[in-house]
Amino acid sequence: MENLPIEPLNNEASCHNDSTERKSHHSQEVKKALVSRLNRIEGQVRGVKRLVENDTYCDDVLTQIAAIQSALNGLGKLLLEGHMKSCVVERIQEGDTEVLDELLITVKKLMK
Repeated sequence: MENLPIEPLNNEASCHNDSTERKSHHSQEVKKALVSRLNRIEGQVRGVKRLVENDTYCDDVLTQIAAIQSALNGLGKLLLEGHMKSCVVERIQEGDTEVLDELLITVKKLMK
């Protein structure tokens, strides 16, 4: 799994602001790499659809599904790492410890 560069926080980039809308602040390089991974995953899903349409042997389809799940897990790990190194750290530094409860819920979802 490749490591995407996680940009240090600055005053212009923030995980959240005073409004209720929260946004990430990935650099263009990181965003491009994430979108590239998603495009590959999307292609894999379309491939599985074709396999099903063509009555491909179930074991072969299941193998491809496992590959997609692995790719999604890798993407999730990268996003989680970036989130922890930026958004979570920033919010803790601001005194917002509720972010830890949010993080634990997110990790539990990822571990299902």
